[in-house]
Amino acid sequence: MTLCEVSVRSRTFAWMFLVFCLAFFLAVAPHASAQRQSSTPPPPAPRSDISQPPITSADEAEARIASDMAKKAAKDRVAALKKDTDKLLKLSVELKQSVDQSDENVLSLDVIKKAEEIEKLARSVKEKMKGPN
Repeated sequence: MTLCEVSVRSRTFAWMFLVFCLAFFLAVAPHASAQRQSSTPPPPAPRSDISQPPITSADEAEARIASDMAKKAAKDRVAALKKDTDKLLKLSVELKQSVDQSDENVLSLDVIKKAEEIEKLARSVKEKMKGPN
């Protein structure tokens, strides 16, 4: 056997050993990581009501439910106010454009309808801002 043959054989053996080790690692690694992940318990879910003490009576539960419903109603009212004021702004801009385009002698029926719609919406916004009575 010549020196060249020995070096080729040893290189071939080294490559085969490297490929075998890599295949073994790829086959075993997912199982090892799955075992590590399953052994640690998942972190507890964050509680949204940490500031609230536990409920001890039915009256307390009803009061908390009523309070939560009032908060949700207030959020819904604010969202409706934002939507209505956006619509009010859009209508007023359209009214301004219509008036600017109209002649000084003639106002179209569309302008009058927009003004009435703005008036109704403004009253609705005013009532919503007052809140529930």
